[in-house]
Amino acid sequence: MRAWIAARLAQTVLVVVLSLTAVFGMVRLAGDPVLLFMPMDIQAKDVNEYRQRLGFNDPVLVQYARFMQGAVRGDFGESLRYRRDALGLVLERLPATLLLAGTAMLLTLTVAVPLGVVTAVRRDRAVDHAGTVLTVLGQAIPGFWLGLMLIYVFAVQLRWLPTGGMGGLAHLVMPSIVLAAFYAARVARLTRSAVLDALGEDYVLTARAKGLAERRVVGKHALRNSAIPIVTLAGLEAGQLLGGAVVTETIFAWPGLGRLTVQALLNRDFPLVMAAVSFTSIVYTLMNLVVDLLYGWLDPRVRSRA
Repeated sequence: MRAWIAARLAQTVLVVVLSLTAVFGMVRLAGDPVLLFMPMDIQAKDVNEYRQRLGFNDPVLVQYARFMQGAVRGDFGESLRYRRDALGLVLERLPATLLLAGTAMLLTLTVAVPLGVVTAVRRDRAVDHAGTVLTVLGQAIPGFWLGLMLIYVFAVQLRWLPTGGMGGLAHLVMPSIVLAAFYAARVARLTRSAVLDALGEDYVLTARAKGLAERRVVGKHALRNSAIPIVTLAGLEAGQLLGGAVVTETIFAWPGLGRLTVQALLNRDFPLVMAAVSFTSIVYTLMNLVVDLLYGWLDPRVRSRA
């Protein structure tokens, strides 16, 4: 068990290093951020002096080493736009994103798991067909289009909900629905498939032969033994919700980490971009580690195969 955990930790460290390297490389492929903040009539020597002060004139390997050292300390530099610590800005916006992602995750599990169970139990009936259509639409409809349609119907036409921003619970309704739609569809389809497989197993047939109520057969035997893939996917999606919130936060002007990342990209605010993207990638990698450990704890066969 210890060797298996150590192997997973080593893989996680390697993935984090590769992710940070990719972030550094992609940011350096963009344009020069110094020119964005300089007046049009500034002289070349002043631009060069500013680059020197920010360290952009150093060799790439020196910049990379400095970036990795700063990442270990949680120091990504100062935002070029806000003149504040980049990681501090990211942490300020994090609670708003966690609120949105947490609500979307709760909505996903509340809707998707019961829908998947019902469609599996009622296979090839009207409920199953309707559920299949809903899950396909949930995965097929782009999030930005769904968000715009919800704004048009419920905010512009009916005026039931605010168009955007962050305030009371009303501001949370449409963004959480948009963010949860795709992930709920995936969880529902996986739940249906897992429960269908479990319903065909011998232990379920034995439980039915003993005369147990169908609700108990499904809940205690089929659903419980289908929990491993469902928990795994839910854990992975918890990390994906942080990255998937970028589009949703932009559409609904939600003051979260995703919107901050988009603004930093548009402003060529390299330190802030690297802080936001690095933080998101590290969180997602750690979520994968938690899922791996949880999966191994739930199913000892995973540890034995590893």
